[in-house]
Amino acid sequence: MDGQHHDILIIGAGMAGLTCATRLAEAGYQVRIIDKGRGPGGRMAARRAEIAGEVVSFDHGAQYFTARDPSFREVVEEWAAQGVVAPWPAAGDDAWVGVPGMNGPIRAMADSLDVNWGIRAESIARSAEGWRIEAGESSLTAQTVLVAVPAEQSCALLKPVVPQLAALAGSVRSEPCWAVMAAFAGRLAIEADTLRDPDACISWAARNSAKPGRLGTECWVLHASPARSRDLLDGPGEEVGPLLLADFFDQTGADPVSPIHLVAHRWLYAMPEKAGGEPARYDAEARIGIAGDYLHSPRVEGAFLSGRALAEKVLAAA
Repeated sequence: MDGQHHDILIIGAGMAGLTCATRLAEAGYQVRIIDKGRGPGGRMAARRAEIAGEVVSFDHGAQYFTARDPSFREVVEEWAAQGVVAPWPAAGDDAWVGVPGMNGPIRAMADSLDVNWGIRAESIARSAEGWRIEAGESSLTAQTVLVAVPAEQSCALLKPVVPQLAALAGSVRSEPCWAVMAAFAGRLAIEADTLRDPDACISWAARNSAKPGRLGTECWVLHASPARSRDLLDGPGEEVGPLLLADFFDQTGADPVSPIHLVAHRWLYAMPEKAGGEPARYDAEARIGIAGDYLHSPRVEGAFLSGRALAEKVLAAA
């Protein structure tokens, strides 16, 4: 990718970045997206694992989403027709999940766009061509740069070049979350498929294998509360996983069962505060902008609406 110049470059291929890119592509713009991840997902990621000879997918980030805004509901209905989302009543009457994993709609959007995975933007600087982005061994230039990554990462990238946008992103604080992916040889003695208690050590637990289109006999995802996650923030995953599994059995009262698979993943920026104000920001003169759920609301729908809002700002300034 060295030396390639782009009309619009988007950093971040999560819901906000891909929604923005989709709208701009529909308007006829050539858009390239880069993302540090190995594949589609972001905080809607799905982690694959081979368990007892079967490939199982865990939704270790966002567990489900709701669709209340009319424009988002319309898109969700299109995704449902494509078979990449499905209702999940266990989480609520208006709950949806991606199929076969939470990253189903992200993957569907990315497939129709020019997305480059495994490329981490390390710095942004002004150049004769507009903007220059250093990304490991790659160097890219673009007339317009749109940043759609978590607030803390946006702040670090933008601080040297657009301090006012960096300050806005820097004002946001995100709560961490330890997620545990556990599989068992047989069904646990827990009737409900979802458990929610914001005041407990495990604030959310879900029988992942009960979601539409999932494989695996008995797979669970546990999310530690922000307070419990902070307590264990710097602990190694191989120690954190058993501790949180013990919390889970203690809370549910179910007899402890040894898992056949247990992995913990730390999300440093799991739940952002809302920055307030407009759902996206764009400096039309400098041709640089930001989008993300932290600008609208810390939900999948919030990321979608922020990405759409940024695209409309870019189109209005053209």
